[in-house]
Amino acid sequence: MRTPIWHGNPDVSLVIRTDFDHEPQWARIRSAIEEPQTEDGFTALVSFVDDRAYEGFTAARLLEIAPADASHSFAFLVDTVALTTPDQPILVVKLGNEGQGSLDGDTFRVVPSEMWSVQNNLSLANMDWAEFAAEVDRDGVFRGFP
Repeated sequence: MRTPIWHGNPDVSLVIRTDFDHEPQWARIRSAIEEPQTEDGFTALVSFVDDRAYEGFTAARLLEIAPADASHSFAFLVDTVALTTPDQPILVVKLGNEGQGSLDGDTFRVVPSEMWSVQNNLSLANMDWAEFAAEVDRDGVFRGFP
């Protein structure tokens, strides 16, 4: 039985753990996400989902279970890549079709130190998906604006 994860607060984004083989790395990435990243103390406003029922979930699988009326337009997946790559690039999955040219299921990765920027700005509609996706490195990872 899966823990219910969809809630009505679009300002708090979901961070879903999909890999359960790397416990120390999961603890480190959680700490990195929670740590304030700017002089003003900005952090990503997130709710962690640590439930084995989501083990192995992919972006496609997340789209299958997302309710049509979900208040979230995106979610973060902490997968094997995020837990086994040195810069811990977390997968960002677009759940809604708001914005120009971006479709449900579009993805990019973000390093934990820049999650606050993605989460805060997309949640508040200060910026749109395309603005972040346009700034990823060649490896598909958003590491901040130049």
